[in-house]
Amino acid sequence: MNKGSGWDQRLVVGSGGKGLVGHAGAVLLRKCADRTGLTGGLNKVLPRGEGPGWWDRGTVLVSLAVAIVLGATSMSDIALLAHQGLVFGDPPSEATVRRALAGLDETALKRIGKARAKVRAHVWALLARRPQGFPWLTVAGKLLSGWVVIDLDATLITAHSPKQGAAATFKKGFGFHPLGAWCANTAECLAMLLRPGNSGSNTVTDHIRVLGDAIAQLPVAYRRKILIRVDGAGATHELLEHLQQMNRLWRSVRFTVGWSITAADETAIEQLPAGAWSDSLTQDGCATDTAHVAELTGLNPRLHAWTGTLRLLARRTKPSARHTKNLTDLEKRTGWRYAIVATNITRIAGMPGSHQPQWLDALHRAHAGVEDRVRTNKAMGLRNLPSKAWTVNRGWVLTANIAADLTAWTRLLGLHDQPDLAHAEPDTLRYRLLHLPAKLATHARRRVLSIPDTWPWAEAFALCWQRLTLLPPAT
Repeated sequence: MNKGSGWDQRLVVGSGGKGLVGHAGAVLLRKCADRTGLTGGLNKVLPRGEGPGWWDRGTVLVSLAVAIVLGATSMSDIALLAHQGLVFGDPPSEATVRRALAGLDETALKRIGKARAKVRAHVWALLARRPQGFPWLTVAGKLLSGWVVIDLDATLITAHSPKQGAAATFKKGFGFHPLGAWCANTAECLAMLLRPGNSGSNTVTDHIRVLGDAIAQLPVAYRRKILIRVDGAGATHELLEHLQQMNRLWRSVRFTVGWSITAADETAIEQLPAGAWSDSLTQDGCATDTAHVAELTGLNPRLHAWTGTLRLLARRTKPSARHTKNLTDLEKRTGWRYAIVATNITRIAGMPGSHQPQWLDALHRAHAGVEDRVRTNKAMGLRNLPSKAWTVNRGWVLTANIAADLTAWTRLLGLHDQPDLAHAEPDTLRYRLLHLPAKLATHARRRVLSIPDTWPWAEAFALCWQRLTLLPPAT
């Protein structure tokens, strides 16, 4: 008999096992929510009721966020938490979840925003106390110490049935077009605005609103140095003027944005001498001759109509096959594909070389990481909005943002030194940690949750629980 055969002999499969807990990693997420003060903070700002069976609305939102991290895609999937009933008790019902989301009006959303900001301040204080400190970004070999980086980006969510606010999108689909802001330092989703599918990509009022909500989420001590990165949708006069006006004596705001190339820009590019182009930098600071960067500021007359000390940086790369059909006459003639970045960074104090076009180009290209944030957030609740009602879907988006924060905080506070888990994406985290089976037993008046000790990440699970348990409570 081969080793791979005969495994099912005398095997009987049935149900009715006792003391078993499915998806045991939920205890890590819920522990993180409770110890950081998120559960209690939300319960304080949301209305409470009386009578048997009443659920605190903050607990409902946290429970739904935990279910979303585990893989829930609809409100009915809250039943997934029944697998942890021995630990948490029975979960809220689908009807309770729906009522909780439907009750989130503008007043409630503002209160939740303030509660989340207070919890985030506590979490960031804990991050700063770690041996490695707060997660400052490193770009092209330079540490952006003291700078909080906010990436803005929009995405499309397809609606497969008629829903309030769903509309035709610019990509000829049907659904929604939310705009979000993420903290690149921590991978948290700071703010998100649910918008109809036909909302514009470069709507200034939406960008300003989301950016304002995102900055309101930052602890006060971390608002002194802010770097904002946006793609080409941010290259509008009103937004760049707004960003420039945000600078104060006590606050520095720097930005990089994509720039739509016009005929005037191409004329300026043609005037660049061959020696103006320098090798581009990779994210680890190494030069590469596959792309080149040059300063375009002094050659482009378009800048006269723009605010502040705006700089333009041109980048050229060899076009790929998928770009061939969209090349301009200049790109066909020169054999290069061009892109331009606008920035108000002349130099960053205390950082030699931060004025160089090559480094600034690498800084803006790191904005591409926001695509990973969008993708992972879609893997945690944002791939589909589950209701026909706009208010419920808006509440779902908020809960998905809370789920993203919970995942980030669990990794940053409990798994930061685990190489294969510190930056794990949702599917990896679920497979390795969150979907583990466990057995619950009672011993010496204590409940003991046991996971298989042969599991490769069993020690990481126990270590994460211990670290979260030892977190100082929020005040």
